[in-house]
Amino acid sequence: MNETVSENTILDNILIVLVGTTHPGNIGAVARAMKTMGLRRLHLVNPKRFPCAEATARAAGADDVLYAARVFDALPLALADCQWVVGTSARIRGIRWPELAIRECGEQTVAMAGNGQVALVFGREHSGLTNEELDLCHAVMRIPTNPAYRSLNLASAVQIAAYEIRMALPDEQTAEPTTPISSDADAISVSEREGLYRHLEESLQEIGYYDPEKPKKLMRRLRRFFNRANPDRSELNILRGILSAAQKAARRAPDPPKCKDALRPTGR
Repeated sequence: MNETVSENTILDNILIVLVGTTHPGNIGAVARAMKTMGLRRLHLVNPKRFPCAEATARAAGADDVLYAARVFDALPLALADCQWVVGTSARIRGIRWPELAIRECGEQTVAMAGNGQVALVFGREHSGLTNEELDLCHAVMRIPTNPAYRSLNLASAVQIAAYEIRMALPDEQTAEPTTPISSDADAISVSEREGLYRHLEESLQEIGYYDPEKPKKLMRRLRRFFNRANPDRSELNILRGILSAAQKAARRAPDPPKCKDALRPTGR
């Protein structure tokens, strides 16, 4: 069944998350960039200095966005209630995450925000997001730039992303904020998804399939698999039920399997 979702609801469901921002002026400039495109919700993870007069000065009239910003000690806490998360990266990395073009990211962000909270995550000015932080994201978004000079100011990157979000709003919302969007009340949050991954890791250890001392890339690959599948709440409950049953069976076994036995080829 479709329901009418207002532009304000969509924009209020979109979080801009800044991780480890070192320059307070950049926080103010980001608040200004957000307000020009109608975004209001700013989450800060371990900013070096905030609140700060320089941030207020650079906000240039977007004080309401700045003063409403919430500060968190860790990224998972900032994303806890989000159902869809996109990280940003300018670097080419050895690890591959699902990628979205900037325009596609704007369109998907608007579509997903009709159903619940979503977040765009921006990293540190000089080093960006860590691989572990990107593991929390469903996809990675890159802004196309000059290959010879890829560096974008943090506020500029947010401005471009916010513009694409604004452009993705249906035309009729510009004057009359209504658009039909499918309801997805069963979408799971980041905290629920992280609970699944913890349960999965514990279960794999108990059945002898996963050795935390030699993790390689197993959990990261499983994260990517489930992020692509994007299970809803009923599917999540099925998965966790299967994991719980596997744990109970492993605990009843007279000789619990060792990791090396579980991974040994069977010869078939």
